[in-house]
Amino acid sequence: GIARLIGEVIGTILVEKGLRGIVVGYDGRLSSPKLADGLADGLIATGVTVLNIGQVPTPVVYFATYNSEFTSGISITGSHNPPDYNGFKIMIDGHTLSGDEITNIFERIAEKKILKSSVPGVTLSKTIVPEYIEYITNDIQIDRPLKIVVDCGNGVPGSVAPAVLSAIGAEVEEIYCDVDGNFPNHHPDPSDPNNLVDLINLVKHTGADIGLAFDGDGDRLGVVTAQGEVIYPDQILMLFAQDVLNRNPGAAIIYDVKCTGALQGHILRHGGSPIMWKTGHSLIKAKMKETHAELAGEMSGHFFFAERWFGFDDGIYAAARLLEILAAAPEG
Repeated sequence: GIARLIGEVIGTILVEKGLRGIVVGYDGRLSSPKLADGLADGLIATGVTVLNIGQVPTPVVYFATYNSEFTSGISITGSHNPPDYNGFKIMIDGHTLSGDEITNIFERIAEKKILKSSVPGVTLSKTIVPEYIEYITNDIQIDRPLKIVVDCGNGVPGSVAPAVLSAIGAEVEEIYCDVDGNFPNHHPDPSDPNNLVDLINLVKHTGADIGLAFDGDGDRLGVVTAQGEVIYPDQILMLFAQDVLNRNPGAAIIYDVKCTGALQGHILRHGGSPIMWKTGHSLIKAKMKETHAELAGEMSGHFFFAERWFGFDDGIYAAARLLEILAAAPEG
């Protein structure tokens, strides 16, 4: 019922803005399909069209809003929260809602500020993952094969990330890549080193070049070296910044307040313009648009590429960019 009410409010906002439809996708949590159905019921009650892209990582929902007829999207996901949690990541006409815009949804529900249409909208279905994989593989092919281990923690990235990384030329060993909303092996949160233990052991055992871990909805990335050392996201951001600035001298690079103070000097030394900003994917994306930054990152493992990509946080695409950099470096 709550999902339907949220759908009615979002649909009302879309109608008010003259927007005709919205993309909806959901993660692998047990509650997600029912929430998606309720949300769609509310949306179509306002007369808008729902483009249902099914069970996909959050970045694939964002991707669909840049590569379909609709520029708005909702990802139903609890991200890295416990299995019985769930939520909605909402983007309207390219803008991710946050703060007062979220509380406004509650206020509209409470005050029944909802438009109902005499002619309901429709739900259309589309498979977008092959297009997502093709787009990335057209952009990235690694210079030499890398042996990698991918741990998806039974989150929804398991259905996409291994396929993307294989398609760009990596040899992929999978661990916990079957989607299971009970998360039976470990919690899908790569920012907690306890969740990386099995990945580290398998990387060492197989002699892999690198280990990659994703959170529950695929918008964050964790990295371990061949020696089993955890590489923190602000260190990865240094590597990404250096790479992006090689092609875009003077570009703005955004990082959140939790990152190391060494980032500022690193970005300056490589000819970039460092900008420290507030934590939060919606806040970072808004700042990127304002400053025309080519790259942004957060200590939580969110990476946002505007160069060659769309400016949204995508752990899977970030993993592909990381392999591209590693494969281009001298071996060893």
